[in-house]
Amino acid sequence: MRLFIAINFDDKIKDELCLLTDELKNYSVSGNFTRRENLHLTLVFIGETPSNKITSIKSAIDNIQQQPFDIKFANIGKFKRTGGDIFWIGIDKMPALSSIYTQLYNNLTACGFNIESREYKPHLTLSRQMVLNLPLDYDNLNDYIPKQNITINKISLMKSERINGKLIYTEIYSKKL
Repeated sequence: MRLFIAINFDDKIKDELCLLTDELKNYSVSGNFTRRENLHLTLVFIGETPSNKITSIKSAIDNIQQQPFDIKFANIGKFKRTGGDIFWIGIDKMPALSSIYTQLYNNLTACGFNIESREYKPHLTLSRQMVLNLPLDYDNLNDYIPKQNITINKISLMKSERINGKLIYTEIYSKKL
């Protein structure tokens, strides 16, 4: 099964993010926009994993030492790709978020998982393979970014699978901070 560890958001934040996604659609000819129920912030991507390794992942999560903390969305950005870009919303730099990533990375690699080693740059993907029909008005889009601090008090182990052609993310384990 395909797994990742993430921060999920409540319905209010997802609704606000959908307003941003809807506005982003106005600038596109095409794109694969993240469905409301799949909006999340990835902490660590694990990838294809046999089910007998889930206990090790749960242990790695359980060993995280972090109190609840606040995050805030920052800016719209993109990763250039052939065939359409990936558009995302960034997160203001937050030491607690970096700490969780580092702890997860260390705990998982100590259990033998091959986690990509790179600087953690937290972002939430809004669309993939997006082709623009007009230049983005970043000032306009920034008006749609949720402005409030968001309290993070839980991290989740998520399963990613395609069901009837739809990408479905399911929480299979969580830890309260």
